[in-house]
Amino acid sequence: MKELFEDKQIGIDIVDVDRFRKKNLIKNQSFYKKLFTDLEISYCKNFSDPYPHFAGKFALKEAVQKSIQEKISFKNIETFHINSKPKIKIENKDKNYDFIVSISHEKKYAIAIAISKKN
Repeated sequence: MKELFEDKQIGIDIVDVDRFRKKNLIKNQSFYKKLFTDLEISYCKNFSDPYPHFAGKFALKEAVQKSIQEKISFKNIETFHINSKPKIKIENKDKNYDFIVSISHEKKYAIAIAISKKN
């Protein structure tokens, strides 16, 4: 069992969706551009209510930061989806990690978890 968790770190975060809902996307574009890549913003805008998705992506970026235990800019952590599964890409050649991640949102809250392993 020890080998299963060897060299792995975990991070989790929960976000109140209203934090984003109160920051209207159109009126606060600079706020969103500081936290999210253009790809992430486009993804969230595809939904009739983009704010739970922004909150989920924010929670995932926080969980990733906690799991790698290093300071890294939110813009250097990109979240995306393959076959409806969330994935992580870190934009920094010095940082090489593998991730297992999950996001969930329900009405008021978004939560995310990240398990990382440094290569």
